[in-house]
Amino acid sequence: MFKGSPEIVAQRREEIVAACEKLYQTMSFKDITLKEIGSATSFSRPTIYNYFHTKEEIFLTLYEKEYDRWNADLEEILASDKKYSTKKLADQIARSLEKRGQLLKLLSMNNYDMEANSRKEFLKSFKVAYGKSLENFRLILKKHCKELSKKEVEQIIYIFFPFMFGIYPYAEVTSKQKEAMTEAKVDYKYQTIYEVTYNCLVRLLDNGKKEK
Repeated sequence: MFKGSPEIVAQRREEIVAACEKLYQTMSFKDITLKEIGSATSFSRPTIYNYFHTKEEIFLTLYEKEYDRWNADLEEILASDKKYSTKKLADQIARSLEKRGQLLKLLSMNNYDMEANSRKEFLKSFKVAYGKSLENFRLILKKHCKELSKKEVEQIIYIFFPFMFGIYPYAEVTSKQKEAMTEAKVDYKYQTIYEVTYNCLVRLLDNGKKEK
């Protein structure tokens, strides 16, 4: 690794991740290479290796940044003095994810390979951001759904967080996919990220209350 100050290392990693993020707006994960990322930065591909050993480490760092961004939104909900009903709480959380299409896109990718091909320092940093989102979500439920037991809160979390992996593929459908669905005569109602998220959360939160 490059033996510069922590500030320089952080700054250069940030530039590399920002370049990767920009490429990801128009290119797929498989088509983005370290060479492509190097061309979008002031670094050559060999220089990038001083900061990231694999493409997966760069994407995992971008993934972490997306969790950080979502955490900021969750913390706004948590800090609010308002008392939210089930539907209003579902609305607030759904709106927070509606802004995080890139997070949901990354979630829909092969997380196993991304994590397996990253060094522990990157994986640990990512898990901190992920763990914070779990805790923020938990605290939001405890604050606004006081009638739910600790066990019920955990059940909702471990249904909803795996559910998030499938939101993007269901909501962001290409024209080719739509044409294939039509030709296959599949009866399917297209929904937005907001609608998919909101409907799931209302059902989960309402069911938790009805079981009392």
